Amino acid sequence: MQQMSVTGMLKTMIPISRFNKGEANKIFDEVETTGTKIVVKNNKPACVLISPAKYESLMEMLSDFILREEAEARMEQQDGSGNRTQEEMMQEFGITQSELDAVDVELE
Repeated sequence: MQQMSVTGMLKTMIPISRFNKGEANKIFDEVETTGTKIVVKNNKPACVLISPAKYESLMEMLSDFILREEAEARMEQQDGSGNRTQEEMMQEFGITQSELDAVDVELE
């Protein structure tokens, strides 16, 4: 994720009065071009405008982080006593390596 300089952050700030002046469409175009706008109300940040694509990207990143934290917590609690090898699982379920090799898998 990119870090933003103070100058860059100041350039993204817009007063809420621009919305009151009917400049919403222009602001939304700027968001699409620059990626982020910080709306300032009474000299305080009131909200951050980002593109839907950037929002989706951030939500995916957050979801990935939460899942990683959960996986790490579970791994710390795992003592390994119940672990089985892939070969043991394949034997238990009656699956051969050639059957696995024949399966097409698509990952997103």
